[in-house]
Formats: sequence, C-alpha cells, structure tokens
Amino acid sequence: MSKPAIGFIGLGLMGSAMVQNLLDRGYALTILGNRDRTGVEAALARGATEAATAREVAEASDIVMLCMGTSEHVEGRMRGPDGVIAGLRDGAVVIDYGTSLPGSTKMLGDEVAAAGGAYLDAPLGRTPTHGRKGELNIMCSGDRAAYDKVEAVLKDQGENVFHLGALGNGHTIKLINNFFAQGVANGMAEAFVMADRAGIDRQALYDVMSAGPLKSGMMDFIKAYAVDGDASQLAFSIRNATKDVGYYRRMAEDLDVPTMMSGSTFEALQAACDDGRGDDLVPQMIDFYAAKFGG
Repeated sequence: MSKPAIGFIGLGLMGSAMVQNLLDRGYALTILGNRDRTGVEAALARGATEAATAREVAEASDIVMLCMGTSEHVEGRMRGPDGVIAGLRDGAVVIDYGTSLPGSTKMLGDEVAAAGGAYLDAPLGRTPTHGRKGELNIMCSGDRAAYDKVEAVLKDQGENVFHLGALGNGHTIKLINNFFAQGVANGMAEAFVMADRAGIDRQALYDVMSAGPLKSGMMDFIKAYAVDGDASQLAFSIRNATKDVGYYRRMAEDLDVPTMMSGSTFEALQAACDDGRGDDLVPQMIDFYAAKFGG
C-alpha cells in the first residue's frame, strides 16, 4: 500500500526530529516551518516540499500534523482563509502533537469535523532524540476510526502509542502529567538548595532520598545538574514548563475545580521567567532557588 501524504507544521526541535524520522521511513512531506529555518532547510535537503501557507499544507496532505508551542499558535494555523481547515481534504486527519488546552482542542475538533475531516490530539512524551528515532510516547485521543486510519504512522513515530478515548483526553492527561512532573522537579531543586544552606552535601542528600520510595527519573534529572553539572538530561525550558503548568491551572478553572498543589510550582516558574531565566532548562531552577535563598 502507498504511504499517505503528510503535512507537517512546526519544525522546532521536536518537529524537526519527527520530520527527519518520517523522511527516513519514506513518507512524502509538505512542510511549514517557523522563524528558525534550520529544520526547514534540513527537510528540504532531503526532498520535502515547502508550502507558503497552512492551507497549502492541507491541500497537499492526507494527514496534517502540528507540533507547536501553544493553543493560540495551533488555532492561528488552523483557522482563517489561509488555515488548515480552509484547505482540508475530505476525510483527512489532523493531529495536534503539542500540549494544548483541552477546551481549545474540542472546539477545533468540531470545526474540523464540519469541514469533512477528523481531529486528534496526540501530545508527546520523551525528547527530540526519541523523536528522531521514532521512540516517542504518544498520548492520542479522538475518534477511534480516525485513530485506526493513522495508527501505522503513529507507530512509526512512537514506541508507546496510546489511544485514550474521547478528543481532549490526551491533552488532559499530558497536562496532569506535566503538572506532576514540574511539582517533583521544583521540589527536588529546592531540596538540594535547602541542603546547601543547612551545610548538607548534595550527594549525601540524594543517596538517602533515592534509597527509598522517592526515587524517580525526575529526581535523577535534577540530580544530574545539582551534583554532576549536566542540565541536558531534562532538555525542557523553564518557559515551556511555566506554560504547561499555567495550562493545567486554566484546565482546572474550566472544570470549576480548585487546584491547590499547582500554585507554588507555577509561581516559582513564573518568577524565574520574570528574572530572565525562561530559556534555561528546568534543572537550572536550582540556580533560581539558590539566588532566592541567598547565602
């Protein structure tokens, strides 16, 4: 069987890695990038076609994939006379790989369905390195028939591919996941700096904490910077973490549910951004806490 034509919008670090993986696997791609053309040029060099608008991407594609930073960015590419919906092929499937607000996802799903297509949310776990190898965790939700239609493509991109039910469930689970992850990361970062102020060796603190049930991958990511000076184990910016926890809080508001645990994490991340640390990686929140604690 011939492979579906794929349109890909958003060639940042993750999007570019995913595009290179799709090219490895022989898919024909039409792409639309952003201000940084590094990923675009790399894809064009391997035979991808560049479109001028999101509408042109949709007109050329059986599956349209978006890998963008915010719900606002996704909505901007989806709507309007030059948007994806305006150029959508009948029966096409649109997949949002970003971390978006579930409410926005559901509204776009209705608009895509009215245009004759299907919309899936499929936020990602793991890193661009995994995206390049086709080893992502993909949290997909939406119409089951549409999922079945694209499942083979998803499995070319992900090692662990989940179908999680109704549209919006993927983004809901991703926001809960990222809220919890950032709570752990920031708790661990503060713990290391508190140990500093108390005259406790960071390695000693880690040895004790990791010997019990607190041990986790996230703890080890923060330890890699706190003890070993390597922030790259968690290559996720403080700015993106702030966005995700903020989206979690907005989701809670939409559900009319008070969120008690997210407040301090969000305030710390936002304060770090306000201090000019937004482009730092999450493990470098240790430096933010160190500056705040003084000494």
